[in-house]
Amino acid sequence: MNFIENESAQKLRGGYYTPLDLAVYISRWATDGRAKSVLEPSCGDGIFLEALSKAKPRANLRFTGFELLEEEAKKAKQRALSTCRLTSEIHNADFLDFAIKQILEGRTPFDSVVGNPPFIRYQYLPAKSQKKAEAIFKLLRLPFTKHTNAWVPFVLAAIAMLEPGGRLGMIVPAEIIHVMHPQSLRSYLGKVCSRLLVVDPEELWFDGTLQGAVILLAEKKRHSTDHCHGVGIAKVSGRSFLADDPSRLFDATARINGKTVEGKWTRALLTAAERNLFDSLNEREQVHSFDKIAEVDVGIVTGANKFFLVHDDTVSKYGLARFAHPMFGRSDHCPGVIYDELQHAENARIGNPTNFLWIKSPKADLSKKALEYIELGEKEKLQSRYKCRIRKPWYTVPSVYATEVCMLKRASDTPRLILNKLSAFTTDTAYRIKTKNVAPEKLVYCFLNALTALSAELEGRHYGGGVIELVPSEIEKLLVPIPPNLRPQVQQLDKLVRKEDASSVLEQQSKHVLGELQVSRADQDHLLSAWFRLKNRRQRVESETSDPGAN
Repeated sequence: MNFIENESAQKLRGGYYTPLDLAVYISRWATDGRAKSVLEPSCGDGIFLEALSKAKPRANLRFTGFELLEEEAKKAKQRALSTCRLTSEIHNADFLDFAIKQILEGRTPFDSVVGNPPFIRYQYLPAKSQKKAEAIFKLLRLPFTKHTNAWVPFVLAAIAMLEPGGRLGMIVPAEIIHVMHPQSLRSYLGKVCSRLLVVDPEELWFDGTLQGAVILLAEKKRHSTDHCHGVGIAKVSGRSFLADDPSRLFDATARINGKTVEGKWTRALLTAAERNLFDSLNEREQVHSFDKIAEVDVGIVTGANKFFLVHDDTVSKYGLARFAHPMFGRSDHCPGVIYDELQHAENARIGNPTNFLWIKSPKADLSKKALEYIELGEKEKLQSRYKCRIRKPWYTVPSVYATEVCMLKRASDTPRLILNKLSAFTTDTAYRIKTKNVAPEKLVYCFLNALTALSAELEGRHYGGGVIELVPSEIEKLLVPIPPNLRPQVQQLDKLVRKEDASSVLEQQSKHVLGELQVSRADQDHLLSAWFRLKNRRQRVESETSDPGAN
């Protein structure tokens, strides 16, 4: 969990200002030489004022900007004095106050919106701002989640105030494509917009950030009954695209509707042939959604992992042997697909914390040394932490059980399942998997293939560093082929995973698992190529890297 005291001042105010060339590109498309009025919900120092003047707008374009920080608003007002062809109003005020009033009155006073809204987690917003953000969702009758980010209600409100046929161009986090919390926004855009385009760069546009940003271009329907043509994603590299006409890219990019606009937009990253292949395999009887063959539960929530997950020397020093149980919780704890006595001993040898402390006895029944260890935790005020203070005694962890199959919460290249032969416990850095109508060994073996790996890229999310993460609801949607006559060779797979890279593993496993279902080598290669491209996208690896499906 991230805490507010650990974040930078820039991150807390969401202040990642737009480069001028990107602002000009967005302004050229959003105004298209025809706009009469333009809104910028968070104008910062006024870079879009300069950009609009360079975009050759029609004479007397009316600009309305909002900026919460007084010093930045003054900069924007000063910049407005030097721009021509614009009539500007800069308000040192909260945009959401204005938006709530306009939406309540049913007004759509703008035919163009530009900007770069603040990227601030909901949990970091002041209480008043949180209430305003939630109010936007309620006014538009959209599901609200506290996992949202400030940019989401800003975009929702901006689109709501856009007149029919109007255009919006904004820089937003790349998570709009693949994270769950903007789903209300994606659904709303699909409802009220005729066409959508995401300009998706290979590079990071903002220094000091690990998360990518994209350009969202949206064209609002002229009539509520108009057809929505869906969303398209245009991949760009470098800055050369900025010299082109943005309307040409907007018109030329293929779009898809249906499943894509209803859910995450990751399907738009696939070609039409890849989507058709993926959907056709999904229809096969031997291909299952994960929830049909297994149940997913979070790992053990300790509330203080450093206290409860310890090395052998800590167990020995404080006489905790009768409370110590084998555990693992990170990818380097299990580099293969089997966790057994040998792997556990190796983890202990190299100094990994391999013991989970499950102390169920009251203090009166504990030894002096064990009490000393508990006192160490109390000196660090662990008993005051939320997860610890809601249980009695604070040092007894609840919901402790092991499963035969586990899955690490995050992965670098592709997720994999772990056959837990030692019945080791796992913390909430992993998931506990209970199989249904399939042997644990077979599920672990069949899980590694190109179809499931691609499914994970479509359902998962990623943050800084390009690591893929899946939550239980996303895991439940993964597609897993289970050939009925396949005999799993888990020991061989374990050796393969430890020795080869993910591309080689998936290629060889696809031959066994998908080949058993009579999926052609050509189709296997198409799946591998799609997985590889999406993996490289989240890892920000250049596109010319060798494609395993191109052999």
